[in-house]
Amino acid sequence: MTEATPQPAISTAQPEDFFQLLKPRVMSLVIFTAVTGLVVAGGDLDWISAAIAILCIAVGAGAAGALNMALEGETDALMRRTRGRPVAAGRVRKNDAMAFGVILSIFSVMLLGMTTNWLAGGLLLLTIVYYAAFYTLLLKRRTPQNIVIGGAAGAFPPVIGWAAATGQAPWQAWLLFLIIFLWTPPHSWALALYSAGDYAKAGIPMMPVARG
Repeated sequence: MTEATPQPAISTAQPEDFFQLLKPRVMSLVIFTAVTGLVVAGGDLDWISAAIAILCIAVGAGAAGALNMALEGETDALMRRTRGRPVAAGRVRKNDAMAFGVILSIFSVMLLGMTTNWLAGGLLLLTIVYYAAFYTLLLKRRTPQNIVIGGAAGAFPPVIGWAAATGQAPWQAWLLFLIIFLWTPPHSWALALYSAGDYAKAGIPMMPVARG
């Protein structure tokens, strides 16, 4: 049984708290891989449109992070690594974080679709839904393979960048996807070794918890 995340009657959130909802360190990796896909793809996208595309991908990644924190506030509160997050610590209310994530999702997907193409916009939408709903709600607590299957969410950015630049997602773009997809599980499992006790306490069957 998890304890309810404290929800203040009046919001005490600061701008910094909403920035932290975006998971800025994760966002920096998303920007790097999205730029890689966009640059390698070539295409005739002007630099203003390219900058807007990267901004949209970054904001979309941040939106997914905000939705993830909104949905996992109670679980995050049980773990030392995550209990300082805005929702887990009670600085941002769950509903506010959820609304923030939804608004940013709509904004980023629509702007990307209108300024580049709807293949890129659709892939960004898929990424957000995949991470916030499929990984967070369905996979994370149900299987030790959570990060194997769910890691696809973090592998989409170079494909989105490629699609934004050219309007296509050829096999070369999916090769970049595959590189990140294969890197994600061992990276995450290595980090999970240091938090295995917390994951066990929170009931999350990460591989070091489920298999030792």
